[in-house]
Amino acid sequence: MKHFPIFLSLEGDRIVLAGGGDAALAKLRLLMKTEARITVFACDPAPEIITWAQIGRLSVQRRAITQEDCTGAALVYAASEDEVDDARTAKLARAAGALINVVDNLEASQFITPAIVDRDPVTVAIGTEGAAPVLARAIKAELESRLPTNLGLLARIGKTFRKAADVLPVGRPRRDFWSDWYFRDGPRALSEGEEAARTALDDLLDRHAARDAREGHVAFVGAGPGDPELLTLKARRALDEADVVIHDRLVTPEILELARREATLIDAGKEGFGPSMTQPEINQLIVTHARTGAQVVRLKGGDPTVFGRLDEEIEAVTKAGIAFHIVPGITAASASVAAIGQSLTSRGRNSSLRFLTGHDMKGFADHDWAALARSGEVAAIYMGKKSARFIQGRLLMHGADRATPVTVIENASRPDQRVLSTTLDALPSVLAEAGLTGPALTFLGLAPRAAQAALIRQQELA
Repeated sequence: MKHFPIFLSLEGDRIVLAGGGDAALAKLRLLMKTEARITVFACDPAPEIITWAQIGRLSVQRRAITQEDCTGAALVYAASEDEVDDARTAKLARAAGALINVVDNLEASQFITPAIVDRDPVTVAIGTEGAAPVLARAIKAELESRLPTNLGLLARIGKTFRKAADVLPVGRPRRDFWSDWYFRDGPRALSEGEEAARTALDDLLDRHAARDAREGHVAFVGAGPGDPELLTLKARRALDEADVVIHDRLVTPEILELARREATLIDAGKEGFGPSMTQPEINQLIVTHARTGAQVVRLKGGDPTVFGRLDEEIEAVTKAGIAFHIVPGITAASASVAAIGQSLTSRGRNSSLRFLTGHDMKGFADHDWAALARSGEVAAIYMGKKSARFIQGRLLMHGADRATPVTVIENASRPDQRVLSTTLDALPSVLAEAGLTGPALTFLGLAPRAAQAALIRQQELA
């Protein structure tokens, strides 16, 4: 991030703009939304600028800008559309210690003006650091269509309402009150007029003040395989409402970024065959935070119901008398099979699918290896990198074909996704050579679609 986004208070401050043509007009239409004092320097200003000066929206000086004009200005814009003139303005602004923006010249500018969605006092700023102004405009258009036009009025009414700070404590009670106002009671009341909305705000506060403290709750949420776009809408909503997020090691930073900024993030990650927070410690962590009344999200990679030790955590919160719900996520097997263009089941190939975990070697040894070794069987093996030789040995011992296709997908759905296509015979050596460091899922009996088609052709020719 080269440009840090801020909202600058400009009430009563000076903004200076050098230029009087189309570029100047475009900037001025935006700048006149502020409460700043705007001065335009142009020898031949456009008629619109003259009109704005006549009605008191800005002032005009029909001459070239000087360093003295820039002194004390909060912002200076070079918008003459002439490279030499704009460079001169930029030099004067810097000498005067003022921040300079040269229109359509990112390198010469100290700040940029983003695309803005205006629902005053609600303002959404969209910036692409000059890389994609067309994209910024498209995002602006999308937001304009989604945000109701009366959102600004709701915010202005709420801004003048001071009683909530006196009646409701900081934190969840106050957030719940304002959430009900902006997304339920406010829009409903505003349809009957502004006065009705103000009355509804008082009534809403009375109801919230009379409420008992909200009880803690735990949401067991699936974070999916890593791509934020694969999160469910319910998962996004849970993250937005969470006071505390207790997450696994496999949850990506991009997904954690979606949590509410004020939420407490706790890494409770486990690492196979390495240092870990114990399961009893995680259980106690969940219960402790929920007992304070917090809305807790227990965020697990993939789907929480698949090899996530969910039952133990549910048992802990149930024993503590804490309510919970489960939000499913896309499990690694689904993301991985999509990455290789295959399906988990296929008529004529396999009508069943086995999910195995290679993390618990004691339980891993008890699988029906004879059934898994049969031709056409498909299994998805989670956390199996370190047990590849064990898997190979058990299957070969029970008669599996050494040429059985095996595919390993590392970091499924993520930008650094990697696919290794091999056979049961070569599996341990291929994994050792690849040096995988990310989470990986192993498919027994599945090859990527292109490799599978080539294998079938070879068998037909044999």
